[in-house]
Amino acid sequence: MVKNILLVGVGGQGTLLASKLLTTGLMEAGYDVKMNEIHGMSQRGGSVSSHVRYGEKVFSPVIDRGAADILVSFEEMEALRWLEYLKPEGKVVVNKFRSNPVSMLTGDTKYPENILDLITSKADAIILDACQIAEKLGNSRVMNIVLLGALIEVIGINSIDWEGLIEKHVKYDFVDINIKAFKAGRNQV
Repeated sequence: MVKNILLVGVGGQGTLLASKLLTTGLMEAGYDVKMNEIHGMSQRGGSVSSHVRYGEKVFSPVIDRGAADILVSFEEMEALRWLEYLKPEGKVVVNKFRSNPVSMLTGDTKYPENILDLITSKADAIILDACQIAEKLGNSRVMNIVLLGALIEVIGINSIDWEGLIEKHVKYDFVDINIKAFKAGRNQV
């Protein structure tokens, strides 16, 4: 059976590093894994998405609408924007964080006030403030690893040495704080 995980956010949030760690871990566990990244002006705060599909045999990296088992959103509006990709029985992990896109900065659109209520009314959601957790650890930039930890707890794949993967793929000076962030994310679920 193929599982579908969709990670979404805005450029600069570390969405792609989290998806690469996830993909590497799943491959090391023996799964067939396909990943597809979409960078929409990602270096300028634009939308970023990463489709990760894994199972015994996976033929396509693209997750269709209504097919994601889990949606992990690094930003509130992105969760709402991608919610239609979630299965009816799927789960959403949402970072309680707002990043105003260009359309809002120019006044063309407004950020919905009750966005988290909208998300929880439409899906089984876990909402966490990964930014605040990361800041308490001493570096707001590790919020992506907080979210990765929460995701791993949701999918329940504990046989993978996730901390070892972090050691291999994160710069040496930041390994310890990233491992703390990963553990903190797991503890939130």
